[in-house]
Amino acid sequence: MTTLLAAFVLGTPDPPALADFYRALLGWDEVDREPDWVRIKAPERERPGLSFQLEKDHRPPAWPSGPGEQQMQAHLDIQVDDLAAETERARALGATVEEHQPQDDVRVLRDPHGHLFCLFLPGA
Repeated sequence: MTTLLAAFVLGTPDPPALADFYRALLGWDEVDREPDWVRIKAPERERPGLSFQLEKDHRPPAWPSGPGEQQMQAHLDIQVDDLAAETERARALGATVEEHQPQDDVRVLRDPHGHLFCLFLPGA
C-alpha cells in the first residue's frame, strides 16, 4: 500500500485572498484557482500542497484557547533561517503576531483570516 499526504486544506471566507498570502509567504506556485477553491504547491514538487476552500461561516480559533472557545486543532509550522526578518516579512504580507509566545525560537502568528501558524528556527 502506498500513501502520501497530498495536501493540507484551510477553510476561509475568501480562498483566493488567503492563497495569495501563503503563496507570497512560502514562495510557492499556484496550481488551481476557482472562487471557492485554490491550491498552491512548492515549485520543486507536486505534493504535499496547501489548499484553501470556501467556508462562509469560518471562525478563527482562540489562542491560547480557554473553556468553550474554538480550539486551534491544527496549525502550520514553517521553518525559517532568520526568525526576526521572516516575522517582519509575514507581518508586511498581512499576518499578525500573537501576544502569547510559548518559546523564544518560535513565533506564533495569525494569517489574514485568523489561522494560526508558527515560524521556527532549525532545531526548535
